[in-house]
Amino acid sequence: MSIWWSLHLRREAASVPLARRLLLGTMETAGVDPDVSYELSVALTEACANAVEHGGGVDGGAGGTGRAYRVTAYLDGETCRIEVADSGPGFPGAEAASAPRAPSDDAEHGRGLRLIEELADHVQFGNRSGRGGAVVSFDKILKWKDGPSLLMA
Repeated sequence: MSIWWSLHLRREAASVPLARRLLLGTMETAGVDPDVSYELSVALTEACANAVEHGGGVDGGAGGTGRAYRVTAYLDGETCRIEVADSGPGFPGAEAASAPRAPSDDAEHGRGLRLIEELADHVQFGNRSGRGGAVVSFDKILKWKDGPSLLMA
């Protein structure tokens, strides 16, 4: 069995816990190991926080696409893939497959993308073609709790 969901969220801090809770609920229902679920939820939180902070587009007026971002999650077999896309200026160097420039040791911001790289098995940072905006996608191999799960039933 596969599970797939997509959210279109306002670029507001309050949207981040909503995405995180939905992911954790999905993982719990599917029978994913709590440690793996937690790591994915932290990575998702960082990606969403980045979209909220940096994901505004030029058309950021009320109802404009710059006021929203999209989160998509796929649980398929042994893998979970998560994608967060916004309408902001995107990452410098559109073909970058790894996190943009590392923050300095005394920086107060900028460690979220590095944290995502540490928590996921495969990470890709890029820009949306055409409309602009950043895309952060990451995969993680799933481990399962003991006992039956939705995916194995």
